[in-house]
Amino acid sequence: MTILTTAGARVIDPVLTTVAQGYKNSEMIASALFPAVGVPLRGGNIITFGKEAFMLYAAQRAPGENTKRVKFGYAGAPYSLVDYSLEGQVPVELQQEASAGPGIDLGAGAVNQVQAIMALRLEKQSADIARTAGSYGVNNKVTLSGTDQWSAPESDPISDIELAIEAVRAATGKRPNTVVMGAKVFSSLKQHPKIVDRIKYTGRDVATVELLAMLFNVKRVVVGDAIYSNDAGTAFTDVWGKDVIVAYTELGSVMDAGLPSYGYTYNLNGYPLVEEPYWDRNTKSWIYPVTRAEAPVLAGASAGFLIQNAVA
Repeated sequence: MTILTTAGARVIDPVLTTVAQGYKNSEMIASALFPAVGVPLRGGNIITFGKEAFMLYAAQRAPGENTKRVKFGYAGAPYSLVDYSLEGQVPVELQQEASAGPGIDLGAGAVNQVQAIMALRLEKQSADIARTAGSYGVNNKVTLSGTDQWSAPESDPISDIELAIEAVRAATGKRPNTVVMGAKVFSSLKQHPKIVDRIKYTGRDVATVELLAMLFNVKRVVVGDAIYSNDAGTAFTDVWGKDVIVAYTELGSVMDAGLPSYGYTYNLNGYPLVEEPYWDRNTKSWIYPVTRAEAPVLAGASAGFLIQNAVA
């Protein structure tokens, strides 16, 4: 007898599932710290990276001696992927209007709208992990205040970033390649007098993320512009707040023996998926169910440095 599994109970729309899996949102930047990797199961243990990955090993061996073995990661805290499901709705009236225009695909549009909502949820989850001071060792975090905050002209953001980079390098042997900051931080930083003085010979009087990356000697500087509202929709908050995260992130997959990295987003293989749309008579609409199974995880906190309250 065939056992009906959760996945097998769904009839998948392969075209719209491809649309969902190919969805990109430039406003969401969590993948800069938590790149997605596929996992085969909804539960397991986080592949955590410790100092073993950075040690010097005596590889010499005499005839007949055992060959030394090297471990680059170990099973850390357990993870559990969470299923998130939403349905996109396309009223028949809109479908009838759209049918008059060639190339308009309301089904794909509904899927992308749902994906945008889910992407914001993942962005917030990832930011909460990255911005939690308790996730970091005592030498991998700092809270700025007063004239040390980058909104004060006498502060020194370049020196602060260099100290963060050195802290990560000293702990892991890897020089950070990514700096993530909140939108308010970038707003102050791009006009900071010490930054402007360093870029004056470029012909620019306001720093860009590309110029900041060059100044900080990192591969990329990424600004989190996303906001979220309260349930009433009356107040909005920056997802990434006033904080800065300096990190080494490895874009290779853990499943392909990826190198030690700050974090990953574990994503169930084959997801997100879109079930076949169905007709809802009560609302006279086509319904497009979308499901994601994922969880952002901190794989190597020592590969990151948190600067809290970078601006006032």
